[in-house]
Amino acid sequence: MKQKKEISGRKLLGIAGMGWMFDAMDVGMLSFIIAALQVEWNLSPGQMGWIGSVNSIGMAVGALVFGLMADRIGRKNVFIITLLLFSVGSGLSALTTSLAAFLVLRFFIGAGLGGELPVASTLVSETVPADKRGRIVVLLESFWAGGWLVAAVISYFIIPKFGWQIALLISAIPALYALYLRMGLPDSPRFTAVKGKEKVTALQGLKKLWSKDYSRQTAMLWIVWFCVVFSYYGMFLWLPSVMVMKGFSMIKSFEYVLIMTLAQLPGYFTAAWCIERFGRKFVLVVYLLGTAVSAYFFGTAESTALLMTAGILLSFFNLGAWGGLYAYTPEQYPTIIRGTGSGMAAAVGRIGGVLGPLLVGNLVAKEVSISLIFTIFCISVLIGAIAVFSLGKETKSKELV
Repeated sequence: MKQKKEISGRKLLGIAGMGWMFDAMDVGMLSFIIAALQVEWNLSPGQMGWIGSVNSIGMAVGALVFGLMADRIGRKNVFIITLLLFSVGSGLSALTTSLAAFLVLRFFIGAGLGGELPVASTLVSETVPADKRGRIVVLLESFWAGGWLVAAVISYFIIPKFGWQIALLISAIPALYALYLRMGLPDSPRFTAVKGKEKVTALQGLKKLWSKDYSRQTAMLWIVWFCVVFSYYGMFLWLPSVMVMKGFSMIKSFEYVLIMTLAQLPGYFTAAWCIERFGRKFVLVVYLLGTAVSAYFFGTAESTALLMTAGILLSFFNLGAWGGLYAYTPEQYPTIIRGTGSGMAAAVGRIGGVLGPLLVGNLVAKEVSISLIFTIFCISVLIGAIAVFSLGKETKSKELV
């Protein structure tokens, strides 16, 4: 029986991980597409910022709505619905010829992305054994690096020669994969066990998050999610464009971002190794501190060598922290409100994802230095680390209820 469980866990990791990879591929390509659309549609910095922010508005709505739905209709059903939503939206956005139409579709794509990520991590958390849960969820998050890598490769080879539309059509392939998932993916055993026994309404679930038993972890999660997502989308969606602003050509910028993206994988793998040995809090605090320091030096770098080194470390620490965050979040709540709690934390984070790209766009338009912009993100990440250190409770090997 033990061997069967391990095989089942690996299979689930592969299925959920592929969906996670397709999410990352879409978000990753968006950063390159923004740089291409700036040239083709003659976009202002403010308009460029709105593309990323509308995507995050959709992610906030999706995380909230689909998080609530996951506690009502199950993790599996929501996982499939969100995959289809963002995949179909990506394909349709390739046909747009105006910024307005592109923004509308980015909202729906974002809703699918925002709903899928916390629900997938919840599904995996509730399925794998407690002593492996943290490592498996971080490995799930490592598929994000694979998606970014695919996005960087597609963007580097496809966008300059064939256009951003072809790149988006390629990203629509996950729609077919989502249909395949419907046939064999089991739902969470924890959700199945409580289904029909104990239910709370959406409003009761939201109130329960701020009850005496869960208010501390809710406050901690909302702070760290906001700070991490604010800085991540502010920095990474603008990464190719920032490289161009620092004097590199679009092709060279794509090449350097591709190299930086490779550093995400060892970031995840080291976090996966550490999280079951030293705990969730250790991984989150250490990797967030590493992110903050890297962000500062990336913004102030004046040489190509320092810029690349800081960018590689930024990818390494930031994505390792993301892995820890996704492992840590579902462990804060019981099954009946786990989808709601994880979704709400992600939704609050996505508000930061709205503000981050907009802030960069406005500051760039006002000719504020890149060093000051990245110092703001450095401070944001430090606040998140302090919240985890002071308010967080260790959940290593904790049995879910």
